[in-house]
Amino acid sequence: MLGDVVGRPGRTAVEERLSRLQQEYRADFVIVNGENAASGIGITPEIADGLLNAGADVITLGNHAWHKREIYPYLEKQVRILRPANYPPGVPGRGWGVYSCKGSSVAVVSLQGRVFMELVDDPFRAIDSILEALPSHCKVVFVDFHAEATSEKQTFGRYVDGRVSAVIGTHTHVQTADERIFPKGTAFLSDVGMTGPVDSIIGMRYDSVIARSTTSLPSRFEVAEGDAQISAVLVEVNTLTGKATHIERVQSPAYRTHTDKGAD
Repeated sequence: MLGDVVGRPGRTAVEERLSRLQQEYRADFVIVNGENAASGIGITPEIADGLLNAGADVITLGNHAWHKREIYPYLEKQVRILRPANYPPGVPGRGWGVYSCKGSSVAVVSLQGRVFMELVDDPFRAIDSILEALPSHCKVVFVDFHAEATSEKQTFGRYVDGRVSAVIGTHTHVQTADERIFPKGTAFLSDVGMTGPVDSIIGMRYDSVIARSTTSLPSRFEVAEGDAQISAVLVEVNTLTGKATHIERVQSPAYRTHTDKGAD
């Protein structure tokens, strides 16, 4: 899974590097969190198509899923993009799906946490309902848990240990160093990190972030430019049991993306 893609630098890094990383790590199935891919907040249909064409099998979103209204009808028709499943009934799109991968089935679930986040439905009850609804032949289950608090992410991981293959956190844009496989076979990482500009504050120009922090006045955040980095995690799963056998953090070296079109 690739961490939150931020702006044009993140998108270009995916377009230029994903195929090489797939070959290097022999990745069979690629999940990309794309909720910050459009100018650092939200995603558009064109950008989603670009990520899928670059090699993403599924795009997951988070609390910025709704920022671009033009994505609403796209969420309804494109089954390979998922918004958090625990939003109230009636919102566009779907929160989970089952996909084919080399003769096996892979379920991907997008969920959002509630600690220090916008109020949403209970992710713990949501995952219980989703797991009951999954077809019995689908053993591999991957959860993108989009949340702020590491304690909530760890609690969720322990709650589903042995019932899903992996719980990978997103949202903070900072890769954590706590990858592990829980006792019952669920791989876990609190946060996979960010795919985007290195010389930044979580993808944004640091001058605008500093201005807001030091003056408390409104300051428009803009995506930073310069060298980009891909943050990701590799999870190996036994497709017969759904248990994880290996988890490994990945960070590609920072490099200048081949674009002169700005950082949006």
